[in-house]
Amino acid sequence: MGFVKPIKKKNRFKYWIGRLHLWLGLISGIFVLFLGLTGCILAFQREIEDAIQTYRFTKTQQQPLLAPTQLKAIADKALPKKHAHSITYQPGRSTQVVYYDLLADYYYIVFLNQYTGEVLKVKNMDDDFFRIIIMGHYYLWLPPEIGQPILTTATMIFVFLLISGLVLWWPKSKAARKQRFTVKLKSKWRRLNYDLHNVLGFYMMFIAIFIGLSGMVMGFQWFSKSVYWLSSGGKSMNMFEETYSDTTSLTNINTNVKAADVLWAKFLTDDPKFKGSLDVHIPEDEKGAIEIAKNLDPTTYWKADYRYFDQHTLKEIEVKHMFGKFDNATLADKIIRMNYDIHIGAIAGLPGKIIAFIASLIAASMPVTGVMIWLGRKKKKNLLHPKS
Repeated sequence: MGFVKPIKKKNRFKYWIGRLHLWLGLISGIFVLFLGLTGCILAFQREIEDAIQTYRFTKTQQQPLLAPTQLKAIADKALPKKHAHSITYQPGRSTQVVYYDLLADYYYIVFLNQYTGEVLKVKNMDDDFFRIIIMGHYYLWLPPEIGQPILTTATMIFVFLLISGLVLWWPKSKAARKQRFTVKLKSKWRRLNYDLHNVLGFYMMFIAIFIGLSGMVMGFQWFSKSVYWLSSGGKSMNMFEETYSDTTSLTNINTNVKAADVLWAKFLTDDPKFKGSLDVHIPEDEKGAIEIAKNLDPTTYWKADYRYFDQHTLKEIEVKHMFGKFDNATLADKIIRMNYDIHIGAIAGLPGKIIAFIASLIAASMPVTGVMIWLGRKKKKNLLHPKS
């Protein structure tokens, strides 16, 4: 029986990190590849839609805008027996009346000319290409309670793989560093593949970690609450709750119809030069509150100002959760608010989206180049130690 050289103590840690890196990579690889590719597709969703869907735009005109309830009434005729969730105004763009109901399982958008009321497009979002990709990226086209934990767990493993890969790859000396931080394009394919996996992985690691962690915030409630707890100095997150109007002195059930128009007009009067987006949420019954969301920068979501009003008295209702007035948001609230914009790179504008696209593309390549490294080493091992 031959002598087996024991693993040195100082190398034992790297050995087990390497084992975990290998097997967890093999287990999660297909999901990481999928998330990376779908992430690339979604990176420029807004830009692609604006380029090919002309009905999204209506030129600004020197005439009065139709009120929210007027546009809702027109859209209701196009989609009878469905509840309008919100009416969105933005200068230069067509008004969107969104019909969304999680329980009834429908999602439509009616695009309207906000000056004439002309219906430009009735879109079933279940047939929308980007919506289909989003459902895959979030839920793997499975029920959310099944698909989301699978993909978020794969994302968590990917974050670990990035860190463990850095531990395994980090050069021991200055001489080695000079060689390891560049991709040798003229080298043989095995060496090139190794560099593509490790060097590109290193350069995109920090961006990919932010993308991965932000994905975990959306996918795991416990992780989202932990991030909030850490960033707030130990405070618990106030979860979103529906806001209700006071019905104790109810005199007219239909007052919400005109109340939404009154509030909308007041917002426009208070800021006539407003260039962002304005969402009006008309309540379905006499209990609901009217929500108006004002966003100065519609290319992102985190700075939106959410206001809630009693539909019977027009009195503003203060809320405790993070989706209220932006001025009232704490640092922890803002971190959670900007999470989606971080995830898609929109937090840094178009350059951020380009970086997110490149990082997603490299992330998608990591399982492929990693498997090729593993197969190459396995083949080499079989050649050195052939079976008798």
